[in-house]
Amino acid sequence: MTSDPNVNPQTRFTLQTAQLTVSYVPDVWGSNLRSVESLDATAENQMFLLEAAYLTLTANVVTAAIQEASLRGQIEATHTIIKVERDVLEILKNQKKFGQASELDVLTQEAALAAVEQALPPLEKQLAVQRDLLTALAGQFSADEILQKFTLKSLTLPANLPVSMPSTLIRQRPDVRAAEANMHSAAALVGVAIAARLPSFTLTANPGTSAFKMAQLLTPGTGFYTLAASMTAPVFDGFALYHKQKAAEAFLDQADATYRQTVVTALQNVADALKSLQADARALQAAVKSENAAKASLDITIKQLKEGLVNQVVVLAAQQTYFNALIARVQAEANRLSDTAGLFLALGGGWPADCKTPNWRDCAMGDQPPAPQQVAEAK
Repeated sequence: MTSDPNVNPQTRFTLQTAQLTVSYVPDVWGSNLRSVESLDATAENQMFLLEAAYLTLTANVVTAAIQEASLRGQIEATHTIIKVERDVLEILKNQKKFGQASELDVLTQEAALAAVEQALPPLEKQLAVQRDLLTALAGQFSADEILQKFTLKSLTLPANLPVSMPSTLIRQRPDVRAAEANMHSAAALVGVAIAARLPSFTLTANPGTSAFKMAQLLTPGTGFYTLAASMTAPVFDGFALYHKQKAAEAFLDQADATYRQTVVTALQNVADALKSLQADARALQAAVKSENAAKASLDITIKQLKEGLVNQVVVLAAQQTYFNALIARVQAEANRLSDTAGLFLALGGGWPADCKTPNWRDCAMGDQPPAPQQVAEAK
């Protein structure tokens, strides 16, 4: 018996197999769920940190603008005093011509005028530096100076300061929300550490088909399948997983303490800002009264000087008093504006007073829902 040389004997015994192996690890103890929860909380933490950075930048810009306005006010006050000093100097020079004033009075007044003029260049220098700071905060180069100029007359206090409950303050402050998200992430990591110490289960399925020829792989009777389950559990780990759990719990305690400290600090910031505003209001009232009284006293003194009723010492004292009162009033007004900006920063930012929703950011973004009265009228 001869065999056909064109037929390969090995092809008669070749086994063709097509199979698929599927393995699944059920999240019995919630390890994966808690890991995702921790990552979501971490992303939320970073989002609130970004918001806090924007809020801090805004507060810095406002404070820098108020400082510029204060410097411009002090420069304007200095120019006012310089004008007064020059007017008095002209009066003394005229009186000297008629023998009513001595050379010493004129020289003393010239020295007083030079002293006031000497205070002007440092203020102008501070103003130039402040303009550079505002330009940098605006994200521009020093050569490309911002066009806006700020004066105390152009800045006004808000008509209605925001009234906020402590619970609303906690929801609004981005640093508090960031600390809350950090504590949430730490709590989820504790769950991950606990799940790592528990047994894990694996389900495996292996379906397939086998035949001696490729064309027979999908015919009935050629299929097979295998189902298996396994369990693994840590036995000898040298208490490594136990100490990882303890470390996660300690991190949670730290995050909780940080959150409590952030809340306490937030409430303290608001209380300090409110007390500062109360003190600033009284200080500004006193400064205005002092300025008005000093101006009236200076006017009377200059009239008496023209009539020769007072000497140069009284005039110099009145001028210095008015100059100090004028500068003090400008600084008191600037301090009040700065502390108002500090209050908005402590509250987590300002929001519209007529917002119809607890989420004031919706109103700030123009997504304010209609008022109930408007809804009733629409119906």
